[in-house]
Amino acid sequence: MTEIPEHLLKRSRDRKAAGGDASSTEVSAGAAVPATTGATTPTARVLVETEAQKPAKKPDPAYVTAAKTRGRIPSWAMATLALMPIFLFMYVRGLEPQKAEAQGPIALGMENYGACASCHGADGAGGAGRVLKDGESLKTFPHIEDMLNWVYAGTEAYEAAGVASYGDPNREGGAHYPRSYNGGVMPAQGEKAGGALTEAEILGLICHIRYDISGADDAGEWAEEYEKWCSPESQIFLDLESGTLTFESPELGIGTAPRLGTPADQEVMVAG
Repeated sequence: MTEIPEHLLKRSRDRKAAGGDASSTEVSAGAAVPATTGATTPTARVLVETEAQKPAKKPDPAYVTAAKTRGRIPSWAMATLALMPIFLFMYVRGLEPQKAEAQGPIALGMENYGACASCHGADGAGGAGRVLKDGESLKTFPHIEDMLNWVYAGTEAYEAAGVASYGDPNREGGAHYPRSYNGGVMPAQGEKAGGALTEAEILGLICHIRYDISGADDAGEWAEEYEKWCSPESQIFLDLESGTLTFESPELGIGTAPRLGTPADQEVMVAG
């Protein structure tokens, strides 16, 4: 402990007596004053050296800085982005050519074909009933009038009338007989024959089978038939709907009584 010199104590007492502020200069007798030196303590030196040894912090790369300073995506933008797949799907669908909606007799036939699908298949591939697709019904019935007569009357009426075949008797592979396929029966569809369809509905059904399922070309070989019987503007269809014409009208060449079919190279005989 170091003694404070007497003259310093005296100077402090004199200053205090003179009214001066001695709080910062007065030192009590016997108080120890720590000695100060210019030397750095070992602990301080270690701290300084440690700080000096730390590597300088590298600045963030430009892309990190940009990410940190970039504003957040607003919530409405996130909702828009979530709907983008739907917009894209609708856009692509809009670019696809839309198939024309069926009208006239074919549209009516599509509504009624469900009853035929159980035997002939939804796509006409056959089953209990004969195959209709890939031109098969066109080979059997090169004339639509013969197909209308067969579907109106059905198997049992043909057998009862003693009619041995239906459709083209010269069909490739041989003529078709009323019960020649799996022993199955073609039910009569005409109302007067015990069926459930009107004559206009039977025409629509046959048009759907020939042009949608069997593949007749309405702009090629079968264009004349299509315009006359199956187009939306078909006058025959409109007259059958209104009752102005019936299958028994001689000018149509259909008839409701079972009859032999017509070869492809001959004209249909008009019923008398």
